[in-house]
Amino acid sequence: MKKRIISGILVLALMLGCLYVAQRLLVPKYQKGIVEGSMIAEYYKDKSDHEVLFVGDCEVYENFSTIELWKDYGITSYIRGSAQQLTWQSYYLLEDALRYETPKVVVFNVLALKYNEPQNEAYNRMSIDGMKWSMSKVNDIKASMTPDETFVEYLFPLLRYHSRWSELKNDDFEHIFSKDLVSHNGYYMRVDTKAQGDFPDPTPLADYTLGDKAMGYLQKMVDLCKEKGIDLILIKAPTEFPHWYDEWDEQVRAFAEENGVEYINYIPLQDEIGLDMTQDTYDAGLHLNTQGAEKMAKYFGQYLVDNYDLTDYRTDASYASIWQEKVDFYNEMKAQQYSELEQYGELRSFGANAIED
Repeated sequence: MKKRIISGILVLALMLGCLYVAQRLLVPKYQKGIVEGSMIAEYYKDKSDHEVLFVGDCEVYENFSTIELWKDYGITSYIRGSAQQLTWQSYYLLEDALRYETPKVVVFNVLALKYNEPQNEAYNRMSIDGMKWSMSKVNDIKASMTPDETFVEYLFPLLRYHSRWSELKNDDFEHIFSKDLVSHNGYYMRVDTKAQGDFPDPTPLADYTLGDKAMGYLQKMVDLCKEKGIDLILIKAPTEFPHWYDEWDEQVRAFAEENGVEYINYIPLQDEIGLDMTQDTYDAGLHLNTQGAEKMAKYFGQYLVDNYDLTDYRTDASYASIWQEKVDFYNEMKAQQYSELEQYGELRSFGANAIED
């Protein structure tokens, strides 16, 4: 009897081990092409705390260089960004981050307020799968699922990705148990340039009212920051497409005034920031390239040090050592991308096929 029990336990352990390995193999790795799906999980690997924490969509993770904030001002920052990150996803990512640290300033990009319902499973996965399990992740899943999604497939990703066998590539095997860093404290690097073109005229809307769900979670974000003694800054990034309607801007401005938080729309400040949208964007004006993101970081960093009690950690040896590694990685990737542009006329590294959200 004892031998049967032991044998049964060993068989069960072997089966569970095989299922675990199969799941690790089959889930997307996001190490090449669409790398944005790796960025949420990278937060947990970081070695230092952060006085400034960004949450939001591509308008934060592509438009603000965290390394430039460090180099110019000694600001320690992190961007918990993901593609088409919805307002409730930003809230739960913030709630999750506060389990580990309490920043002095949180920055939220308001473009996501245009969405009041779950949108897309692929984007949900890139925002949620990388989170560690907690009630924040559970509630995020429940708030984000589209009608075709189920909670159990988030709990056991193998159920969702079991059919990926035919899609497996060397990258899936190489990164089955570990991944390389693809971002710089959440900043996604692109050094290439494609000048801004003409955007289509904005489509008039039947109703410009921002939705109750989105605005409700923005209120929860305000309340959470006030409870923790954190200053919240609402921003609209300086890029002009997708269109940010004046009616939306007025609602956010009124909300900010009512709740005593800052709101800055950077679209009309492009010239003051020093942006040249013939040179400072890589995708015809949707997002900034690295040159533009560094300009944005310089401008925003000056605003932060002028208005908030932040620490210049460049003179702190423990922080300086950690951040020098980050600067070196940043410079290495920048040199690699410039080399690819010179050699091939395009990027061929992991960032070459990034999504546009």
